[in-house]
Amino acid sequence: MDEKPRYGGVLRYYGPGGMDHVDPACAYYAFSHQITRLFTRQLFSYRTTLDESALVPVPDVAAEVPTVAGGGLSPDGRRYRIRLRPGVLWDTDPPRPVTAADFVRGFKRMCNPVAGAGAITYYTSTIRGMAEFAEGYRRAFAGRSATAAELAAYQNGHEISGLRAEGDGVLVIDLVRPANDMLNLLAMMFASPAPVEYDAYVPDSPELVRDLRSVGPYRLTGYAAGDFLTMERNPVWRQETDPVRHQYVERIEVRMARAGDDEVRREIAAGAADLSWGAPVISPDRRVLDADRHLGYALNPYLVFNLRSPNERGAVRDLAVRRAVAYAVDKAAMVRFLDEMNVGTVTVTAHTAIPYGNVGHREYDRYPTPGDRGDPRRARELLAAAGYADGLTLKALYREDAPHDSIAKSYAADLTAAGITVELVFAGSADEYYRLLQNPAMAEAGAWDVTAAAWTPDWFGNNGRAYVQPMFQSNFAAGTANYGDYRNPVVDRLIARALSEPDPARAEELWHRVDRQVLEDVAIVPILACEPTIPHMTSARVRNAMPMPQIDRWLDAASIWLDPPD
Repeated sequence: MDEKPRYGGVLRYYGPGGMDHVDPACAYYAFSHQITRLFTRQLFSYRTTLDESALVPVPDVAAEVPTVAGGGLSPDGRRYRIRLRPGVLWDTDPPRPVTAADFVRGFKRMCNPVAGAGAITYYTSTIRGMAEFAEGYRRAFAGRSATAAELAAYQNGHEISGLRAEGDGVLVIDLVRPANDMLNLLAMMFASPAPVEYDAYVPDSPELVRDLRSVGPYRLTGYAAGDFLTMERNPVWRQETDPVRHQYVERIEVRMARAGDDEVRREIAAGAADLSWGAPVISPDRRVLDADRHLGYALNPYLVFNLRSPNERGAVRDLAVRRAVAYAVDKAAMVRFLDEMNVGTVTVTAHTAIPYGNVGHREYDRYPTPGDRGDPRRARELLAAAGYADGLTLKALYREDAPHDSIAKSYAADLTAAGITVELVFAGSADEYYRLLQNPAMAEAGAWDVTAAAWTPDWFGNNGRAYVQPMFQSNFAAGTANYGDYRNPVVDRLIARALSEPDPARAEELWHRVDRQVLEDVAIVPILACEPTIPHMTSARVRNAMPMPQIDRWLDAASIWLDPPD
């Protein structure tokens, strides 16, 4: 820190929008996590820094990183014995230490059938007995609503065989197989402890939200979706027990309103607000440090093919057709669509399925074209070889929000130049688009052949489970991120090996081999890679505004202080 922190004052947000959930068991949006991380903690978490250390989990409620030498990790990598940090307290009356049993309860709550964890498969595929617990929990309440007492009775009457508390201070976790990203899984907000008081409430209910307990630097004192949110200092939190967060401001206030960027900008410029809420307001004067530019890129957009489509005799199932599309697209032309949005991000043409900042990335170009401007002649040759010399028609699904409509029309023009007629299929908003895209029945019916999707992983760094597995492992169930049902047994085996490989270098090689294979198969066509750092506008008194790469580069409220405080 260049300046000495100042304490006190009210940090004020203003803008439209709310949180998807407040309960850590189900809150999934990164936007929500900027608030939940202030009142909940995990065994491991991420420091807010501007270098690659921001991508490496560090002990949070855990006392140290488990090692084989220290007795915290079994030699086969399947058992973690995690000691808890002493002095971490719930803001109960009287204050009570966080225990290993609280973490067991938190893991069970992830599986609840009312409002469960959106990424539950990360855990059910890793922790022994958690899949069986989750399935039993779902079956017990299938087709009916459940009371808080019934949910608590199920949780307290059934165990996850791979989780147990050894007294108050040690949590033992047994895995189905070794997981080299286990600390990343334990750093997700879902993996938060839950006090016994939560047994009295239905998950994520208004009653639970009103009685949330805090182990972080702040506690929620008021929330009305779409209206307001308030937080105040947690009086039992101590800096010496929290290596990740700080507690500089006295209070946090959020005013939620249907306000456009210009109105929010005026409020911040006048000092009536310190930060935008809901959607970032860009400041051209705010300098983004170059170090943060290298902490992870997302694919936005990439073309994905519906390999279940019956249209045009199943044309997109033909590898030559997909390769024709790969050569046809003018990637360079699309950079301007994101640049014109002027949100401060860095956008470059993409050549790999795994972009920079994600494990397995190595730069190469399987389908090069001059200046990334496309090669319609090469595309036409491939189409002719596939039996489509007279052309074909493909349905391209797209959504209305900028810049996706412009991107759809751009690649449609590229394909037309290569001999592929494109029928644009409008899907409405982003929510409507992904509901259709994640519906296997719509894919099988041929509702779409190709679309420009986007993918941002749940974390950067060692993230093959969060980046590669959802997109490319065989999985054609509702809600899938493998939208077009790409399947390759070789890829499935590589993913399974990479997930359990204890040596980081060998794991990285396996993830890179997946990248090579999916591009050889043209499961997708990478178009652009986007580094999502946004130069958020702040009031003149905001100091130490630090982006959190694992929380979509939102600014860390726990690191901010105000000068003057009020």
